Amino acid sequence: MKTGIIQQHNTADTEANLQRLEAAVRKCAVEGAELVVLQELHNSLYFCQTENTEIFDSAETIPGKSTDRFGTLARECKTVIITSLFEKRAPGLYHNTAVVFEKDGSIAGMYRKMHIPDDPAYYEKFYFTPGDLGFEPVKTSVGKLGVLVCWDQWFPEAARLMALKGADLLIYPTAIGWESTDSQEEKKRQQDAWQTVQRGHAVANGLPVITVNRVGNEPDPSGQTNGIQFWGHSFIAGPQGEIIYQSSDYKEDIKVIDINMQRSENVRRWWPFLRDRRIDAYNGLTERFLD
Repeated sequence: MKTGIIQQHNTADTEANLQRLEAAVRKCAVEGAELVVLQELHNSLYFCQTENTEIFDSAETIPGKSTDRFGTLARECKTVIITSLFEKRAPGLYHNTAVVFEKDGSIAGMYRKMHIPDDPAYYEKFYFTPGDLGFEPVKTSVGKLGVLVCWDQWFPEAARLMALKGADLLIYPTAIGWESTDSQEEKKRQQDAWQTVQRGHAVANGLPVITVNRVGNEPDPSGQTNGIQFWGHSFIAGPQGEIIYQSSDYKEDIKVIDINMQRSENVRRWWPFLRDRRIDAYNGLTERFLD
């Protein structure tokens, strides 16, 4: 399956961000992309560096303005598109929500981010209520898409549940980067861990993984830090964890990659991890901690 990834550096000009995204999606479609994946919260700057109640004004209903716009784009390009939006569900109730559009422009399904971080410069618990749609793959014309979002990528349970429910791919729109005061060694350890854990999800579940990250420096509105240097490094891994494609750490990237969707079946025959799971012995996984 020809899959487009769009790694973009966003600015404070939301309309300009959207216009560049649209142009990139169209470019992918011209190159034959059947599926296009966008980065996390792609319409705007990553606003979670500070806690600001005025930011809630930028949230949108689903359906709403952005879903209308991307639905039209999906229909015109005849491609499945995975978007990432700041959802206003009700007054005072907001989610970090991935919306999947079918080739005809309809909404195929949604995923609300389940794991919500709360770290310096990533104050997402202030903005987002944890998702309540579970780990359900979205059924589309190109397959069952196991869409998760950013912080979810550190949790093997999320990837496994998507796989057990029949996902053909694991997909992570992402916004992650470096803090400027970290050493180069620490930066490399962080990025290596981030990619390694996701490659592990590919191996453990016998599925391709698609991860699309932001890129470029985004300033801290409070001026208390040097902002976040989003590290790009978007990648696609095959079902044995092999790197099929990897983007730059510092540059924008628009790329269409052909993923062999038949390979997962063969890999699962060679490495039958799902067959050999000891489901009778895993009760403790639903506990917070075991003494």
